Amino acid sequence: MKGAINRSTIKTLMLPIAMVAGAVFYKWMGYLTFLSPYLIFTMLFITYCKLKISDFRPNKFELSLLLTQIILAAASYFLTFFWNRTLAEGIFICFIIPTATAAPVITSMLGGSISKVATYSLICNAFVAVAGPLMFAAIGEHPEITFLQSFYMILMQVFPLILAPLALALLLRYAIPAVHSRIVGMQQLSFYLWSVSLLIVVGSCVSFTIKNWTPEATTTMILLAFGALLACLIQFKLGRIIGKRFGDKVAGGQGLGQKNTVLAVWLALAYLNPLASLAPASYVAWQNIINSWQLMRHQSNVKKLDSTVPEKD
Repeated sequence: MKGAINRSTIKTLMLPIAMVAGAVFYKWMGYLTFLSPYLIFTMLFITYCKLKISDFRPNKFELSLLLTQIILAAASYFLTFFWNRTLAEGIFICFIIPTATAAPVITSMLGGSISKVATYSLICNAFVAVAGPLMFAAIGEHPEITFLQSFYMILMQVFPLILAPLALALLLRYAIPAVHSRIVGMQQLSFYLWSVSLLIVVGSCVSFTIKNWTPEATTTMILLAFGALLACLIQFKLGRIIGKRFGDKVAGGQGLGQKNTVLAVWLALAYLNPLASLAPASYVAWQNIINSWQLMRHQSNVKKLDSTVPEKD
């Protein structure tokens, strides 16, 4: 019992420690960024081992999230464009960017439906891959980038990390079921891998912000960071409201709220005013703070439930 309590306490503290350490040691995070895709791949592979092909069934849940995402992106852009174009571009990309590849992992940790988030992630990423180049060409500042170039870059950024671990997990389920069963029982490993990933992401975010800071851009940078916070809170909240209608608040919140910020920063740098990329860079911190808080609260609730279970003699 004591060992279990200690493990629970460690898991509760790991997330804030990872975030603080990433911010403090941001200068050294550049040496670890190469690990991020491998960490995401491994986390998704472990999580996807819990899924079957029959779990992927698109319905009104995914359509509702996608329509909400499009409406929020369009509304935010037109409401702020005439006031501050850079701010409009930054907030727009925080809304329109697809779901993070790690969203199913966090959803699993919080007890939500992995299949719903995984399905929406595939749909959302496919939509942005096709429609993204057209939208960014319309509002962007680099018209020399062709549709095919953008389409290819988005595909290369997103789909290998989504489809490859899914294909491997499904193959293992039918080819080597004994190994597959062992991996299904290793779901806790994803939590520790995500803690390491969080350390790297936060450090990279702090480093990115410091490198791009200039005195004359201070006001715009503050507005971009605050706009990213509002976008993050709105999407997590609306996602949970939509998810509640379909029986899964966690899946709704993660599907709409957790974003592929690496792709967002690349798209902002490629198409928009480079300063606008600070919005998705800030979004990294906000979404991980929210997810860390949710995970700590979830761990606390699990710990309370465990403490109420009477010990056996």
